[in-house]
Amino acid sequence: MNTLHTVTLYGKKECCLCDQAMAVLHKVQAVEPFVLEKIDITSRADLLERYGDHIPVVLVDGVEVFRYRILEDRLAALLAEPVR
Repeated sequence: MNTLHTVTLYGKKECCLCDQAMAVLHKVQAVEPFVLEKIDITSRADLLERYGDHIPVVLVDGVEVFRYRILEDRLAALLAEPVR
């Protein structure tokens, strides 16, 4: 069964690092397809408390893999691995 990885970006509006992270995610997604979830931490008090200004945070299949900046090559390598 060939299912796609799920990549989750925790961020908020007016965050330049979040915008940069989203650009990298879209670039990698064009090569290695995945399901993309974007979650605004300001929509939930628990997320805002948990992440605060320590964003963006990127998870692959529920596991945090990046904070602040995404390494494009590393993300592509993670997404090339089979879904577990």
